[in-house]
Amino acid sequence: MRSGIPGLPTPHPLIDQLPAVYLEQDFLQRFLAALDDVLAPVLLSIDNLPAHLDPRSAPDDFLDWLAQWVAVDPHEDSPPELRRAAVRGAVTRHARRGTVSGLAEALRLETGTEPEIVESGGTAWSTGPGTPLPGQDRPWVTIRIRTAAEGGEDGGDAGDTGGRGRVRQPDRVRLEELIGAEVPAHVGFTLELL
Repeated sequence: MRSGIPGLPTPHPLIDQLPAVYLEQDFLQRFLAALDDVLAPVLLSIDNLPAHLDPRSAPDDFLDWLAQWVAVDPHEDSPPELRRAAVRGAVTRHARRGTVSGLAEALRLETGTEPEIVESGGTAWSTGPGTPLPGQDRPWVTIRIRTAAEGGEDGGDAGDTGGRGRVRQPDRVRLEELIGAEVPAHVGFTLELL
């Protein structure tokens, strides 16, 4: 994570903490200056800890670390603003995990487009046993994602994301992994890239 940065000034020089009688000793000055070089990145990280723990201002390497803390795996090719948004909204999304809205938001963050999600589920109740369950035999979700057309830059709004940046061509394997992590384990899915 953090490492030594040559020439980084320390915010709290150790020599300033000593009584005046020791300030004239050359060896002690050089020894403490070497310790200051080692401690400067640590002290600056501690001084800026609130900024390091905020996904809006965290350095990139800390952002990846924060993503692990909140169980988010943003794609390494994602733009920084999408990775920051994924970390910032992780707790809220985890509360909706396994729902259609949670799946839609995860796909929206990954692709930059609004997915179309159709689920087969249903609910019913009965006062007696043996009532057939609603929906299909196995719960199923169909996800349709519209991808940018080839040469979409001059083809109109194929690459338009409503001001959030250009739509990336989604990686099918990555999307299937994401969907598999977001839907409940007993629910099957079909992914259609349109």
